[in-house]
Amino acid sequence: MPQDLIRMTATEAVARLRKREISPLELIDAAEARIAEVEPQVNALPTLCFDRAREHARRLMATRYPPEANEAGWLDGLPVSIKDLNDVAGVRTTYGSPIFRDHVPTRSHPLVERIERKGGIVVAKSNTPEFGAGGSTFNEVFGRTRNPWNLSLTCGGSTGGGAVSVATGEVWLAQGTDHGGSLRRPGTYCSVVGIRPSPGRVTRGAVNNLYSPLSVQGPMARDIPDLALFLDTMAGYCPLDPLTFDAPACSFVAALGRAGPPRRIAYSPDYNGNVLVERETRAICEAAVRRFEDLGCVVEEYAPDLGGVEEAFMILRSQHFVVDRELQLREHRDLIKQDIIWNTEKGLSQSPSQLAWADRERAAFYRRVAEMFERYDVFITPSAGTPAFDVNRTHPETIDGVKLANYMGGSTLNAAMTMASCAAVAVPAGFDQYGRPVGLQIAAPPRQEARALAAAGFLERLTGLDRQLPIDPKPGTVPPG
Repeated sequence: MPQDLIRMTATEAVARLRKREISPLELIDAAEARIAEVEPQVNALPTLCFDRAREHARRLMATRYPPEANEAGWLDGLPVSIKDLNDVAGVRTTYGSPIFRDHVPTRSHPLVERIERKGGIVVAKSNTPEFGAGGSTFNEVFGRTRNPWNLSLTCGGSTGGGAVSVATGEVWLAQGTDHGGSLRRPGTYCSVVGIRPSPGRVTRGAVNNLYSPLSVQGPMARDIPDLALFLDTMAGYCPLDPLTFDAPACSFVAALGRAGPPRRIAYSPDYNGNVLVERETRAICEAAVRRFEDLGCVVEEYAPDLGGVEEAFMILRSQHFVVDRELQLREHRDLIKQDIIWNTEKGLSQSPSQLAWADRERAAFYRRVAEMFERYDVFITPSAGTPAFDVNRTHPETIDGVKLANYMGGSTLNAAMTMASCAAVAVPAGFDQYGRPVGLQIAAPPRQEARALAAAGFLERLTGLDRQLPIDPKPGTVPPG
């Protein structure tokens, strides 16, 4: 019975919860058994809270039809994981940092409160790099999270623990964050789906960077219908986040059911040779994109001019770090990892003219992207320049034979869509010769998450790759190169 339960999609599990064919307590038991089975191999969910989860489930079951049950995204007692960057009341929350090794918050993050109000049951905190900074999930508090497709490889970052938790069937849905690809890269490396919503679609709560559109919160899942369901759970206005706005009148689940395939698709493997992407990754992604032509879609190779957006992203990202980490750097420098120190000090050394140039570059790139969307419904690229790499590295050393300058060097495909405030979905596209997952990034204009989800859903049905999940962790070796 537990194996049958963990193999259900979130959509199927919620439907059975609504019919009272299964109970939240049964799902919690199934999640606990699965976590005990696979966690020693992957280290995705280092902090568990099953007593708290069962208390929440019993309260939920005692109130059979609360008002929230009529809202889009109602989960009715489905277990989920929460990234260890978001507070969960009464549960150890470290942000992946030794500074907060023993931190236990008294109140949950506003998004966690929303998820729990809509019937989500938090059973665990998922592992993350320190303060969510990094393309590989590890920290000094909990260690490394491993890729279930090959335990010698990284799961990506920074929502690596969340991606692994859904890929292995530990939970049905995972909450995460995304700045330069932190939902999209782990989704790709673990062959699951994740969406970076438009800024303001999902509350970020009381972060200090309240007016920056760079970092957002969002969902991960095993398939696109489940992703739409969890985005419905999260979406909506929050008085603690000035960028938020009301949830759409038509839910993402309903929009997904009504949508047709995109008519015109812009596809670029590497922004006209200006972004590093491995040769085999380009070939796999090209073949996947061409599947849309089976649906009658027009697929044309096109990309907006990147201009200076890569450098502009690093400038604005570093300023983001100054807001978040400057004060901590003064007091706890010896407890903060070098990548964060580097990013923060880069921001502290920047001039007002550099910041102004970066904002002008961002605006110019946004206008070029907006012009592209006047001709095309969606814009598709690979979602990572290289498949998963050695779990013991912070980032790939090279892509297509070119050495990377720093740990963000392989993130331009994702960072560009961050800079344009696009809705962007990572969806599996296939596997390379070593069995490593490869994925596509499907982007739509800001606030057009439904359009990106619909296109990803059509591709998912064409490939059937979602039906390979959940998987049992597999041993392996690091491929050459």
